[in-house]
Amino acid sequence: MTPPATIDPAPNRDTVPVFVIGSGRSGTRTIFKLLSGIDGLEIHHEFCCTHVQPAAALYAMGRLGVDEVLTQLRSLHSAAIALSDANTWIDCSNKLTWIVEPLLRLHPNAHFINLIRDGRKVANSYFHKLPDEMYDDRSTAILRAWLDDPEGTSKPPPEKKFWWNIPIDGMPFAEQFPQFDQFQRATYHWVESNRVAAKSLAEYVPSDQQLTLRLEDLVTERTTLEAFCSFVGVPCDDSFAEYLKTPQNVIYPMDFGLNDEQRSQFAEIAAPMMRQLGYDINVKEYTVGY
Repeated sequence: MTPPATIDPAPNRDTVPVFVIGSGRSGTRTIFKLLSGIDGLEIHHEFCCTHVQPAAALYAMGRLGVDEVLTQLRSLHSAAIALSDANTWIDCSNKLTWIVEPLLRLHPNAHFINLIRDGRKVANSYFHKLPDEMYDDRSTAILRAWLDDPEGTSKPPPEKKFWWNIPIDGMPFAEQFPQFDQFQRATYHWVESNRVAAKSLAEYVPSDQQLTLRLEDLVTERTTLEAFCSFVGVPCDDSFAEYLKTPQNVIYPMDFGLNDEQRSQFAEIAAPMMRQLGYDINVKEYTVGY
């Protein structure tokens, strides 16, 4: 493992940045709400999303160079960290999954938490709860048209729904992606997010500056919660465990379930990643109780 060369760390070197990455729909907002209001922490959820998401997507698709990403991040995360009075500055955002290396170049003391969740729950949550915000047919077609003809087509505005990665030639699933429906595109996002996160952490981030955990374990296992709190540097309050068992983004737990076609689609795209992350795809997806 060779950490990248460092570039212009934030002026406030006493503030430690922590970046919570993942696929989204995997607990990042829950972590944000759990840690909000704790003394010594400044925490955000999807900090400057309309600036970060297009840059991260373009970088992942090979359409934006690392120097351009670094320039943008200096005026966003680096500026906020430099101006923070907190001991720890946290951003919980799946958008950062694609730019781990640039973040570490700017902030060599940064810590990363990779938050994982059963892909069936992630894809289904995106598909049912955010159908107009993530990989809808029209927005995906607009981004594809601009990627194919950037000179003759208007660039999409920095609105979240337009900026979800499309695999370019040579990337995983590039050949299959044009035939994917919205649920398959959400499944692809889960697979690729986890692949890129694992690869980036392994290649660039020192082992003592990273923590990978599953949402299911964070919710049910005290040892996982304690490891998380220790990594962030906060006391493991008993109230945290109770808080994590309460649904945070809905009034009550919502289980839509996969239909037979979706189970087949998901298995075709995501079975290898499910096994890699320790999930049994042959066991029916768990019921949300938190």
